[in-house]
Amino acid sequence: MTDFQPETLAVRAGTARSQFGEHSEAMFLTSSFVFENAAQAAARFIGEEAGNIYSRFTNPTVTMFEERLAALEGAEFCVATASGMAAILSCVMGVLQAGDHIVASQSLFGSSVNLFNNVIKKFGVETTYVSATDVAQWQAAVRPNTKLFFLETPSNPLTEISDIRAIAAVAKACGALLAVDNCFCTPILQRPLELGADIVIHSATKYIDGQGRVLGGAVLGNKKLLEGVYGFLRTTGPTMSAFNAWVFLKGLETLKLRMDAHSANALALATWLEQQPNVARVFYPGLPSHPQHALAMRQQKTGGGIVSFEVKGGKAAAWRVIDNTRMLSITANLGDTRTTITHPATTTHARITPEARAAAGISDGLIRIAVGLEAVEDIQADLRGLGM
Repeated sequence: MTDFQPETLAVRAGTARSQFGEHSEAMFLTSSFVFENAAQAAARFIGEEAGNIYSRFTNPTVTMFEERLAALEGAEFCVATASGMAAILSCVMGVLQAGDHIVASQSLFGSSVNLFNNVIKKFGVETTYVSATDVAQWQAAVRPNTKLFFLETPSNPLTEISDIRAIAAVAKACGALLAVDNCFCTPILQRPLELGADIVIHSATKYIDGQGRVLGGAVLGNKKLLEGVYGFLRTTGPTMSAFNAWVFLKGLETLKLRMDAHSANALALATWLEQQPNVARVFYPGLPSHPQHALAMRQQKTGGGIVSFEVKGGKAAAWRVIDNTRMLSITANLGDTRTTITHPATTTHARITPEARAAAGISDGLIRIAVGLEAVEDIQADLRGLGM
């Protein structure tokens, strides 16, 4: 179905009907599958025959989700996981070994930084952090044992834009893989594989679900490249459940509509925030004032749904704005139909060091809003004059 438009793929790709001919995708809530005979069981287990074995690593509903997301990303293969962090862990454990080196953007989600620093490091893999936007720093950080470049673009929470094509060229020149966390954009707004990336990571929990219901993640790329990722998942089990996969299939059906609406609302809110006297700075790729606005407009279809801004007065002022809202949801999750608001320095990035927060540009006055699908006038009214 590669010749269809994204909105069609999001509804039709990956659908496999059972013998009952159901129109909506079936949910296979089973732990294991029955074989016709011992010979078939043996053939399935050693890979001589395709088919389902055990839902830790083979389940028809999960497979439908993997195939649909792969079609949207233009990927050959997808491995679905239990969460976005499980996707990053599975990626790293699947493609690296002890003694390897990672070059990563310093503008990463706080849990990603903690994963690299506190978990992956235990297995003999070191990470060097560089600017998300300075390609020369990526080149300078390369070592003989560098095997993976890792970035998220737009970044969380400042929406910095990394030049995927330029960084992919640096990675290719030194024999490293480039993995891109595409959570903020989804394949509707950005397709990193077309720009030279080798691997795409998703926290499906966010926009792919779109309604804050379930957890999930995904790793996408070339099938041979991801054999180790699938092997890690099969052995260790950070697996997506069939129920969650079914919810994600339903979420994908409206992804194009939602991303267009999120983006339109976010641009309107960001434009309005720039006019507010107590706002020191607004971070949104769709604004001409954004440092990488031109790159974002080449690399993405829109600016996306995340807006961050600094208020004058630091942490006290930021907390006052958050606490005085009546409609917005005070939560660190994003990608929901409901607008969410959080203080990154004390939530999403609280567990990294103050030095790391400073290097990533996360100030005490910074607020992140994941703009939902409410009327933008109501979002503005919930912020207007409330401590600002």
